[in-house]
Amino acid sequence: MSRRRQIYEGKAKILYEGPEPGTLIQYFKDDATAFNAQKRGSIAGKGVLNNRISEHIFTLLGQIGVPTHFLRRLNMREQLIRQVEIIPIEVVVRNVAAGTLSKRLGIEEGTQLPRTIIEYYYKDDALGDPLIADEHIAAFGWASQDEMNDMADMAIRVNDFLSGLFAGIGIRLIDFKLEFGRIWENEYARVILADEISPDGCRLWDMATNEKLDKDRFRRDLGGEAEAYQEVARRLGLMPEGEASSVLDLDTHRKKRGK
Repeated sequence: MSRRRQIYEGKAKILYEGPEPGTLIQYFKDDATAFNAQKRGSIAGKGVLNNRISEHIFTLLGQIGVPTHFLRRLNMREQLIRQVEIIPIEVVVRNVAAGTLSKRLGIEEGTQLPRTIIEYYYKDDALGDPLIADEHIAAFGWASQDEMNDMADMAIRVNDFLSGLFAGIGIRLIDFKLEFGRIWENEYARVILADEISPDGCRLWDMATNEKLDKDRFRRDLGGEAEAYQEVARRLGLMPEGEASSVLDLDTHRKKRGK
């Protein structure tokens, strides 16, 4: 597909003008960031793997009735999505204590939470994506109460589905981040799931060993980031044994040719 006008570039993806009104092309980069972009690097083939993993998960969520922006995957690094008005709130769903929750509350990482916790963060890199409460969202008009209800309901439904999906392949879903957007239909705004779901925004631990299979390997300088992402894709049945290296080699060849 010929390159179109760039609309936006984020830390992990680039959005381009889509082929039809109301669509965008989402391109997945290999760039990796952590700690609000204070740490920067690259994970070889991450964009290819995240594109495939996110496509798979969004397709399955669509099949159980969760509305998403995903339309179809176009190639190794791009997918066609609906253009949405992004709601400036990151919704974090936590099943097990880890990351900032452990630091804030002094709970040992790996502790099973007594119940699933939903947290909200204001999307603003300059402010470090601060933790916010429902009252902030209502006071500043970032989302209506109906939209908040829809986001919370979808977050729990996604969590239930993903927890089972990953448990079936020996992976424990620790926590994950979701983003939502509005689409307008006859002057009525409807909330749908947007962005991506991949090891970039999920904490995924091997059930038997607690080995981290996500971006924490980059955050904590553990090494083996590409192999961890490949392992998630392999267990999901997206890249059979030995296929990942050949696919990533092809991607590298195409990038060198400027394709």
